[in-house]
Amino acid sequence: MKADRLVAILLLLQRRDRVTAAQVAAELEVSERTARRDLEGLMLAGLPVYPERGRGGGWRLLGGARTDLSGLSAAEARALFLVAGPSAQTNPELNRALRKLVRALPEPFRDAAETAAGSVVHDPSGWGRTTGSYRPPHLDSLQEATSGGRQVRLGYRDRGGASSSRIVHPLGTALKGAVWYLLADTDAGLRTFRIGRVTSVEPTGEPVIRPPGFDLEAAWRDVVDRVDLLRSPAEITAAADADLLPVLRWIFGGRLTVADDEGARITITLRGESLEIVTVQLAGFGRRVEVLAPPEARERLARIGAELSSTYTDGLSLTP
Repeated sequence: MKADRLVAILLLLQRRDRVTAAQVAAELEVSERTARRDLEGLMLAGLPVYPERGRGGGWRLLGGARTDLSGLSAAEARALFLVAGPSAQTNPELNRALRKLVRALPEPFRDAAETAAGSVVHDPSGWGRTTGSYRPPHLDSLQEATSGGRQVRLGYRDRGGASSSRIVHPLGTALKGAVWYLLADTDAGLRTFRIGRVTSVEPTGEPVIRPPGFDLEAAWRDVVDRVDLLRSPAEITAAADADLLPVLRWIFGGRLTVADDEGARITITLRGESLEIVTVQLAGFGRRVEVLAPPEARERLARIGAELSSTYTDGLSLTP
């Protein structure tokens, strides 16, 4: 279920006393089956949306149509904004809808809803190739602690299998590709935990102490930059045909940056685990991608070119 449809359906229910799946489908330009699945999903998620059977039936918001959405409890409002918040970062229409919904919420719920919406970062590019989606068992507990501003005792198993336990101040969660992470302050400073490795979450009841001026998105960018530098220490500068950019982005993802995108030939920077790996990835593009630096990368490509020429032109005439 897409987050923008969640918000749109709730706003539709807010405006009307009752709606049918067919009306929702027409309003949102989706199939009736999708609309019905979304409505059922809202109900199963614990939001106060329920069906009325029989002639003249449909779907209603608990308590009927209202302008303040007071049918939502604080926990329900927080849950909705946790789901919708990440998508709003890249969807202006959804962002406007969330702002309207915040104004429609009862006053006591607004701060918690806004905190929830700002406690999740959605970073669609993964580290390496990730497929599918996975919701870790302790994600809900950590998001609740984050939006509620409460410390937790975190049980954790690192990559090597060693277990530990510590008190952390949850500051936000981030979805990188298909993998969830927790950003938290600790006695040792800001740390990032892969939520799939969390073994337990025990609320302490103590309030989170946020570092002065902490910005979740900026902190996550710093984490990504550090990890990318560790994972991809080799750097190559190249000139490439501009129409290759979509293919190069598909291969290199966030490891590609464009330094100059004017004209038919662009200047790019590529990062990788080693110069050997990056040059092998570029060799198939021939003269359409020319490595400019460092010299050892150019030498490596020259050797690859000579080996290919020797292997595939032996006994062949290259005369047109």
